Amino acid sequence: MKEINVNVAIKVVMPDELTADDRELVERAKAMTRTSYSPYSHFQVGAALRLADGSVYGGSNQENAAFPVGLCAERTAFFYAQAQAPELAPVAIAIAAFTGGKFLEKPISPCGMCRQALLEAETRYGQPIRVMLYGESGIYVVNSVRDLLPLTFDGSEMI
Repeated sequence: MKEINVNVAIKVVMPDELTADDRELVERAKAMTRTSYSPYSHFQVGAALRLADGSVYGGSNQENAAFPVGLCAERTAFFYAQAQAPELAPVAIAIAAFTGGKFLEKPISPCGMCRQALLEAETRYGQPIRVMLYGESGIYVVNSVRDLLPLTFDGSEMI
């Protein structure tokens, strides 16, 4: 029998330990929670995606009574950015969640579909996307989406 170990380095930082650009991205993600349409879950998620030229695109979760029809904040931001500037690689994303009148104490992580969509972008552009997950107790910083989805399916298996 063979065993495979998967190790992921996650930094936990406070806002003042981030660069000015990263603080701006986190604040934009927090602000994007206010544009969430979440009448069913009341779980407002915001995301902000920075592209290689420094431009930032925001997104928020959009729910629908037919639940599969909705879209997560991460993919909303990513797809909007790609529709506007497909030639530019995404380099960082920040994600925040707000519910019950406050931001979550601990960070939330992207769902599997969002991880897969962002992983495809890493593969497409040949560079990692740094992920910042906001929580009141600290911000998790992960160097690559691949770290959040270690046993990847990136399309290379289909060739």
